[in-house]
This record gives sequence, C-alpha cells and structure tokens, in this order.
Amino acid sequence: MSSVEKSADVADQQDVKQSWRTSVDSKGAFVRKESQFRHWITADGSSGFQAEANRYHLYVSLACPWAHRTLILRALKGLEDNISVTVVDWLLGPNGWAFTDKKPKCSLDTVNNCNFLREVYAKSDPSYSGNITVPCLWDKLTNKVVNNESSEIIRMLNSEFQAFCKTPEQLELNLYPEHLKEKIDGLNAWIYPEINNGVYKCGFAKSQEAYDEAVAGLFIALDKVEDLLSHTRYLTGPDLTEADIRLFTTLIRFDTVYHTHFKTNKKRIVDYPNLWGFVRDIYQLPGVADTVDQEHIMKHYFASHLTINPTGIVPVGPELDLMSPHHREKM
Repeated sequence: MSSVEKSADVADQQDVKQSWRTSVDSKGAFVRKESQFRHWITADGSSGFQAEANRYHLYVSLACPWAHRTLILRALKGLEDNISVTVVDWLLGPNGWAFTDKKPKCSLDTVNNCNFLREVYAKSDPSYSGNITVPCLWDKLTNKVVNNESSEIIRMLNSEFQAFCKTPEQLELNLYPEHLKEKIDGLNAWIYPEINNGVYKCGFAKSQEAYDEAVAGLFIALDKVEDLLSHTRYLTGPDLTEADIRLFTTLIRFDTVYHTHFKTNKKRIVDYPNLWGFVRDIYQLPGVADTVDQEHIMKHYFASHLTINPTGIVPVGPELDLMSPHHREKM
C-alpha cells in the first residue's frame, strides 16, 4: 500500500509502512484506516459521475470480504454485463495487490495495463499516499478512482444502475429500502465493529489484552445474531437486505480462515444452527455461489499474513456442505 512519485524500492517500503496489517493503537489493538476516495455515481449524473453502460470497472480480490460485497451486489442486481471486473492475485506481497493471469480466476489489468493496483491509484491521483485497497471502483471515462469504500459502492450498485438490470426481478430488488433504512443502519452499526472488523481485531491484535477484548466482543455479537436469526429468516425480517450481505461475507470466511488463522476458535459457524443455516441460505441465492472462492480466500490469508503464519502453509480444510438444505424459507 504505497506512496507514489517515488522510486519502486521506496514505494514498496512505503506500502509496508502504510499497510492495514501494521495499524495498531498504543495497547496493541488493530485500527482500520478510513477509505479516502468517496465520490458517488448517480443515475442522473448530478454527482459528476453518471451511471452509464460499460463506463465503470471494479478491481477486486476474491479473498477480500469487503470486495466480495460488491461482487454479490453486482450479481444480485444483474450488472455483470455493465460493470467489468479485474481479479487480483490472491497473494498480497510487498508491492501490494498484483495482477496476474497465471492463477485461476486472476487476470491482468486490461483497463489500465498496470502491474500493481498501486499504479492504478497513482494514475488517478499521483499525490495519493493512502492505503491501496480493494474494492476499487474505476471510471474508464475520466480515468479516476471513483470510490474505494465498499459500503458506499454496494449502495450505488443497489440504486443507481437500475437502467441496466437484466431482469424485472433484479430491477425490483432493493437491498436498502426506505422503510428499513433505520433498522439496517442500526444493525450495521454494531455488526461491523464487532463481527466484520472484529475478526481482524482478533487476528491482528499485538497484545493479549487487545485480543481478549476483541474476541469477547466478537462472540457476544455472534450469539446476538444467532438469537436474532432464530426468530426471522433475515436480519431485518423476511426480506434480504444489504445487512445480510455484509454479514455473510465475514461468516463465509469464518470456519475456513478466521477460526484458525485469526484465533477466533471459541466456536465455529457450523456450531450455530441459525447462523449456519443463514450462510447456506445466502450462498444458495442465484449468483452468490459464483462469487465465493475458498481457494482464493484460504491462500490469501494463510500465505500473505506471514507474521501470523510464518511458514505460509495453507491448510487443507475444513470441508463445508454449503448446498445442503437450510429450511430458512420456512421461518
């Protein structure tokens, strides 16, 4: 994650210094940095970025839960033919996210012809010195990064590209409806810090105190969601919303990565009847399974985070039967 307008060696060193992997506070607790590109795409173009056919491009990692959110929204809204995608290498090395066509589902950068994602950020803003993160939403018309904040990108995909949805059902799907906005925002307000980011606070803690605090909060929140989902199919009721997608991308990685790699091993998701059913329910929605790639997920975390897993050895399991009946539709 780099500064630009410097030599390659200096930029690489800056990548490491600015990495989210090393962001901790005085007591050793992991602190996530804020995204800095926060422009908005609108259907009418009033924001300066108009929703248009084949204008925008997503840079993503199949391993990253934040990028995964955007791929799920893209699939659920039927925008695959309108918004193109480049998948980075699963290995996050000293140069940051790289492009390759030598690994399954990875691809070269055919939009900007860059070797590393940091070069894409530099092309947009040569003075940028923040984190180089995925997802990254690129405007092919202006050659600018529009937004690299996943929570905002998914809302754009949900509401501003209605003219390009493939089917009437996808057009009608609204994952952030007006009557549920307050409830969704309320759920996101505690699920994000305690679960989505909570697993990272466990895994990247640099002190026992920070880990103990993070892991306690994580499992209190998981127990709370388990109880909530014992009464209703989805977090807000019978209808799928963005809150469910945001939770799912963490839960689908929990047993394969976070449980072991991030030391969140008090319980697995398969040990929670309602959470495990919820994961299978979302996974089996049309288009969602195609966005999940456990090879990318496991190889990224176990091979990239060498301070946590110095050998870089990737474990063989566990095996998850994600296509087994979930019966959540009967809730």
